[in-house]
Amino acid sequence: MAEQLEKDAADRLVSDFTPPTAAVRSLRKLADGNEPKRGRDGEKLTPGRRIGRILMYIALIIFAIGLLTPFVWMVLSSFKSSNEVFSVPIKWLPETWVWQNYVDIWTQSNMLVWIRNTLFLAVVVTFLQVLTGSFAAYGFARMRFRGRDVLFLLYVGTIAVPWQSYMIPQFIMLSNFKVSNTLWSIILLQAFGAFGVFLMKQFYETIPEELSEAARLDGLSEYAIWRKIMLPLSIPALASLTLLTFVNTWNDYLGPLIYLRNPDLWTIQLGLKGFVSNLFDTNYALLFAGLTISVIPIAVIFLLGQKYFVEGIATSGLKG
Repeated sequence: MAEQLEKDAADRLVSDFTPPTAAVRSLRKLADGNEPKRGRDGEKLTPGRRIGRILMYIALIIFAIGLLTPFVWMVLSSFKSSNEVFSVPIKWLPETWVWQNYVDIWTQSNMLVWIRNTLFLAVVVTFLQVLTGSFAAYGFARMRFRGRDVLFLLYVGTIAVPWQSYMIPQFIMLSNFKVSNTLWSIILLQAFGAFGVFLMKQFYETIPEELSEAARLDGLSEYAIWRKIMLPLSIPALASLTLLTFVNTWNDYLGPLIYLRNPDLWTIQLGLKGFVSNLFDTNYALLFAGLTISVIPIAVIFLLGQKYFVEGIATSGLKG
């Protein structure tokens, strides 16, 4: 009897590890085929959900085409002759590819000076914004002091105030400080914005407080905690802030238009505006060539940093 029980147990064990026969595999496939397909997040894709997802993808594709169409037209127009840019009917591809436009934009303008000024402003403003924003955000997120929340709300509330409402008094103040018509006026305007503090504070609050407490028990100062713990963990948010600040400074037009009157200090956006005299005399082919050159650094930065940008925005809890 004991031998029979041992044999039955052994048979069951062998049957559990025996590969299924062809019939069994066919039955399993049939059963699996009757179950709804699942998406990446594991949810069951019913026919209604599947149609909704397809429609969403179609809408996103149409939206992407709408966004890319002006950019593609600008790039293609930079290779046309001046008379061909606004020809009717519209011709997407140039009849003759005029590569000379990219040579003329360098020889007929101070493009190198404009790019140098713009790059200097973008790098300095981005560095100061990331440094001061991350440092101030640590104070609001981790340190306890009276009036902290009220001060943070007042500071972040400045984001909602339109710049046009205090543009004139700001110009008068910077003129009194003798920094108007210098690159430092743009740096002072943009390097200490509240958005960087808000973005970094949102990210810091996702980092467990226990890490800071353990570091304090080990004798680390608040500055050491920020530098050795918080900064290495906040690389995605720092990348997002760096990207947003650099792009905003590079594309800024109104600030340089107001404060930079010396042509040797013009940025690329302000310099290219000089090509626009009126609708009929403007050489739009050269203008589009210059605009294409100005877009290249931003496009490269977005392509290289899009992974960290998306991760930083997602982990910071920001929504569009």
